[in-house]
Amino acid sequence: MLSDMLQEHDEPILKHLQDIKVRFSDPGQPMSFTLEFHFESNSFFNNSILTKVYKMKSEPDPADPFSFEGPEIVDCEGCDIDWNKGKDVTVKTIKKKQKHKGRGTVRTVTKQVPNDSFFNFFHPIKVSSDGEMDEDSEFTLATDFEIGHFFRERIVPRAVLYFTGEALEDDESFEEEELEEGEEEDHEDDGDEDDGDYEPKA
Repeated sequence: MLSDMLQEHDEPILKHLQDIKVRFSDPGQPMSFTLEFHFESNSFFNNSILTKVYKMKSEPDPADPFSFEGPEIVDCEGCDIDWNKGKDVTVKTIKKKQKHKGRGTVRTVTKQVPNDSFFNFFHPIKVSSDGEMDEDSEFTLATDFEIGHFFRERIVPRAVLYFTGEALEDDESFEEEELEEGEEEDHEDDGDEDDGDYEPKA
């Protein structure tokens, strides 16, 4: 999941990441949690903490109350990153040639366009007031919510294990054990089929 977000140009910046924390809203306040990414001083941006707030609701849909499965994320807010000049990895500079229709002269235009980066995580799509979005926006937002939940439930509680690589080893071992168990079940099924063809001697 996270590997799809990380780009090669993000790696030098993420080397300055010191900690990730989760802070929950106070009692009596609207339900939410905030992911805090703590960075040491670096040459890329001036922020010491980058935040992502996930707003939640814990009430059933009146139209379908039996579908309620507990609190769910309904919106999120990022933060502004104070990039140093020329260090913003969320954009890239391209040059395009434009030809004048009348004179036929050619000029080169420089412009900035969006660039894939982990740090786009802090500039999420906003949920419209009427809740209407196209399919691409809905998918992007749903993925964002899933990543926020993943950070809260898996990354932060096991931060030390991920740092040492133990958590990754555990995940790989689990996948291998699950596969081996599935293979054993296949063999057992094959054995059952063989037993069905067995005819005892008279």
